Amino acid sequence: MNTPWKTDRWFTSPWNWLPEVRAAFNFPHTVKIHDVTLRDGEQQTGVVFRRHEKVAIARKLAEAGVHRIEAGMPAVSSEDEAAIKDIVALGLPSEIFSFARCLPADVKLAKDCGVTGIITEIPSSDHIIRNAYGKTMQWAIEASIETTLAAKEAGLYTVFFTIDSTRADLDRYMDLVERVATEGHMDALTVADSFGGCTPQAVAHVVAKLKARFRQPIEIHCHEDFGLGVANTIAALAAGASVAHVTVSAIGERAGNVPLEDTVMALLCLYGVDVGVKTEKFYELSKLVQQMAGFSLPPNRPIVGDWLYRIESGIVTMFHRRSRNVEPLEYIPFRAELAGRPGVEIALGKGSGLANIEEHLEQRGLKATPEQANELLARVKQQAIDKKGLLEAPEFEELIRQVLGDGRQ
Repeated sequence: MNTPWKTDRWFTSPWNWLPEVRAAFNFPHTVKIHDVTLRDGEQQTGVVFRRHEKVAIARKLAEAGVHRIEAGMPAVSSEDEAAIKDIVALGLPSEIFSFARCLPADVKLAKDCGVTGIITEIPSSDHIIRNAYGKTMQWAIEASIETTLAAKEAGLYTVFFTIDSTRADLDRYMDLVERVATEGHMDALTVADSFGGCTPQAVAHVVAKLKARFRQPIEIHCHEDFGLGVANTIAALAAGASVAHVTVSAIGERAGNVPLEDTVMALLCLYGVDVGVKTEKFYELSKLVQQMAGFSLPPNRPIVGDWLYRIESGIVTMFHRRSRNVEPLEYIPFRAELAGRPGVEIALGKGSGLANIEEHLEQRGLKATPEQANELLARVKQQAIDKKGLLEAPEFEELIRQVLGDGRQ
């Protein structure tokens, strides 16, 4: 029987595959991943990527099969410009794009870097144009037309990026896009939920309206301010958008951008949409970005968190021990190797049970009487409470010495 929700690599919900659920989807034949780690990701407070670090991250993104890499914004600094040129010179299989303000001078900088495409931005809501930029909608329209025509003249694939799309009046927003599409140039349109304030239902509705009105492909760029960035991105793709903007491990300003790992894994395991990215590279890619950005993820971070598959609970440990040789996906929704991450590890802590003790004794080739096992468990719990954390191997081995004496088998 065909069971796409249960394979040898993942075990998710069969509800995802109910005909009534899938009837609402309109995923395009091909979905591209556009990574913005090197530009929008670097906008996370305190993060600086040096030239060689950007090159190293770009290499890893390409190794993972990411379709498009936004290498940076050359107008930011001479080092950013040099890094973009270095990345272009690598001849990676990924398409290399750069970011630009709606200024013809920025287009020239991008062209000089040798990129194949450009993301050119303009604010699209009246209030942000007025309050943040001190300009008018007419300025936004004229600047967009002038810059996108310059990009067309330069031979660059031109993505018109509308800042704050989701807080704009919809009719005014549609009119802005119409003017640029007809009087300027637009190879694709990016809908930007710049402040993470939209819902999946709203995003899907508007993407469908844009698809009906414009012939150009739709791209989706979301933020995680309300924790809905991945859901919004997938809702847009399911409504017909064809490019998802992401960063590695949700790096980015405020609550971050949409994480590459969560988006691609959800598409694959929950929706049956394989975008062709090598998920097995995710853990090492995340570690590289963390190292170079100077931050660490919460240990229970989805997909790549270090402790994601570290079990402390006694009842869950028992559950896992009973099922791992029969059905290893009973406890974990996807195999660790699918994300290139560490596998299941049994921990020792306050929440542990006898199953945890048995696991660690077996690892050492030791046996204990029921009384000794209960004594070990009691000491593990007390020590975990005292230290307010998990026990490490030397600490447990000292308890074994205390309870089992010479460690007899």
